[in-house]
Amino acid sequence: MKSMQTRSRSPLSAGLPCAPALLVAAALTACATAPAADPAPPTPRPAVSAPAPAASGELDQNQRFARWIADFSASARTAGISDETLQLAFNDIRFIPRVTELDGAQPEFTRAVWDYLDSAVSAQRIVRGQDRLLQARPAVDAAAARYGVPAEILAAIWGMESNYGSNTGDIPTIDALASLGFEGRREAWARSQLLAALKILQNRDISRAQMIGSWAGAMGQTQFLPSNFLAYAVDADGDGRRDIWGSLPDVMASTANFLARSGWQAGQPWGAEVYLPQGFDYALADTATRQPASAWAALGVRSVNGAPLPDLPDSGILLPAGARGPAFIVGPNFRTLLRYNNSTSYALAVSLLSQALADGPPVQAAWPRDLQPLSRSQLLALQTALNARGFDTGTPDGMMGPATQSGIRGYQRSVGMAADGYPTLELLQRLQ
Repeated sequence: MKSMQTRSRSPLSAGLPCAPALLVAAALTACATAPAADPAPPTPRPAVSAPAPAASGELDQNQRFARWIADFSASARTAGISDETLQLAFNDIRFIPRVTELDGAQPEFTRAVWDYLDSAVSAQRIVRGQDRLLQARPAVDAAAARYGVPAEILAAIWGMESNYGSNTGDIPTIDALASLGFEGRREAWARSQLLAALKILQNRDISRAQMIGSWAGAMGQTQFLPSNFLAYAVDADGDGRRDIWGSLPDVMASTANFLARSGWQAGQPWGAEVYLPQGFDYALADTATRQPASAWAALGVRSVNGAPLPDLPDSGILLPAGARGPAFIVGPNFRTLLRYNNSTSYALAVSLLSQALADGPPVQAAWPRDLQPLSRSQLLALQTALNARGFDTGTPDGMMGPATQSGIRGYQRSVGMAADGYPTLELLQRLQ
């Protein structure tokens, strides 16, 4: 889960350079105890081919990785991690270069929302989800009743994260997080998640060999980051272990517990697709503008199916593709989905997939498929150009956020455009 960022699951380990075991073991401790046996029967770890004779640059990298592991191990001991757990975790640690290459390239942040939804809410995923939901009804319904989260929402997250349990990732979590920490772009975050992963090992919820997941360290059938596992994972089947890899009751209860404790409001929908009235002020479609659904109705906002707007006391208008695309009214539960993965595309995909699993309608309005989404470098150029004209977007970083949206809106108003805050190639070209 992203905030929680997790989503690429290609086999990455085969043939990758690894930190020499002697270097790491020697760096860990001068008087290490023997590694403890895994708490559960281990499954084979992804095979790693014997590396070819290393070039000097690779050798230097392996040595630096070993030093990073040694430094991290010292801080982990201070945080209460035993030498036994450190040996279990790091005796065969591997640096995975491609993990760092994938960081920052998640599709929910880099693809046009309509392209993302085409695959996330495909007909195949809907049909498979309805079948899997039928099979998993006892576990899903028990979690839904206990935590007040609809079964279809739980199933939609399950489908998004692992294709209903069929693809939970194949990368050792310890290796992935150590690689991200060593690379350094998000070192503080990676170190905190790696420490949480060591606590999971120390608690014996799962073995080192079985703790596998995505390149970003997310684990299990609904892709919990280690810190979220510690905070929200549930032993629903009563076997004394919190197993989000193999126990469906644990998977569903843990996911529902996360949502319930993150603000899910039982009995409220996520939102609905709406039509906006002629002359609607698109500047109101902002995350900071929230009001009761009745106030939006008074402005002329109406449901696409002609029914009254859902009774949402604290709702906003979402324009995921700007003024030319579909519009949605979204409430607190949509914002809770953003806590699971802080991507509007992801939260919308879960919402629409859950709707489809319950035999609800697809999106009615057309997506502006002729628009070309901006690359990160183009968005960086857009931010720089807006700042140069006095429309503050903050420090240019090539990432879309509230400050960039506000700067775009300011410029759009100044030239008489619809102030929807949506970045387009036309807008960039106009600024340049």
